[in-house]
Amino acid sequence: MKLYLRYVSVLLKSQMQYRTSFILVTVGQFFIPFFMFISVLLLFQRFSTIAGWTLYEVALCYAVINISSSLSECFARGFDTFSMLIVRGEFDRILVRPRTTLLQIFGTKFEFSRIGRLSQGFIALIFSLMYLDVSWDLYRVLTLLLMILSGTFIFTGLYILGATLCFWTVEGLEVVNILTDGGRNFAQYPLSIYQEWVKKFFTYVIPFASVNYLPLQYLLNKANGNLLAHMLAPILGILFIIPCILIWNFGVKHYKSTGS
Repeated sequence: MKLYLRYVSVLLKSQMQYRTSFILVTVGQFFIPFFMFISVLLLFQRFSTIAGWTLYEVALCYAVINISSSLSECFARGFDTFSMLIVRGEFDRILVRPRTTLLQIFGTKFEFSRIGRLSQGFIALIFSLMYLDVSWDLYRVLTLLLMILSGTFIFTGLYILGATLCFWTVEGLEVVNILTDGGRNFAQYPLSIYQEWVKKFFTYVIPFASVNYLPLQYLLNKANGNLLAHMLAPILGILFIIPCILIWNFGVKHYKSTGS
C-alpha cells in the first residue's frame, strides 16, 4: 500500500508541473459527459417517462455509472495504455521487479484530470437525490456506496481483460472499448428499457445490472421478490474482478518477450 501511494504521489506531482494543461483537460473532462447529461434532459422534455422510469430515477442511474467509470479511469488507466509497455518491451523490466505485476501496472499511470468527469457525476447524483423521494436509512446508503464500488470494480476488470489480450495481440483491441465505453452508455439507463438479450448480456456476462438496475429497484422501492438479493447485488459486480485477475495471471505466465 505504501508503494502504491508513492506511485500516486509521484504521478500527481508530475502532472502538476503543467497546471494549465491539467486544468484545461479537467474542464474538458467535465463538459464531455455534461453534454451527454443535457441530452438526457432534452429526451425527458419530449417524454415524461421511459418504460416507467422518471427523469430523476434515470439521473441517479446515470450518476452512479459515470462516477464508477471515472474512478476506474483515474486509478486503472495503466491497463488501458498497457499495449505500449508490450510494444516497447518494458513489461520485461516489470517482471524482474520484486512486486506483483498488477500493482506495478496500476502505478504506471493515473488520470487525475478525470476529476472533471467525476465532479459532473456527483452533480448529477445530487440533482437526482434532491427530487427523489427515497426513504434513506443505513442499508440504502450502504447500497448506494456498494453500487459505485461495484461499477468501479467492473470497469477495472474490463481494463484488465483488455490489457491481457495484449499478451497475444501486442496491440489493444477496439472490442474492449465496446465493453467499457459501450457498457457505460448502456448502463446509464435502467436495463429494463432494452431488449431481453441486452439485459441478459449485462446481467450474466458483464454484470452492469448489479451496479444500478437491481439495487436501483431496491433504493426506489420498485423491487419485486427478495429485497436482500437486490440490496446485495452490487457484491456480484465486485466479485467480477476475481476472474479478470485470474485471466491476467494466466496471460502473464504465457507471455513471451517481444524482443525489443
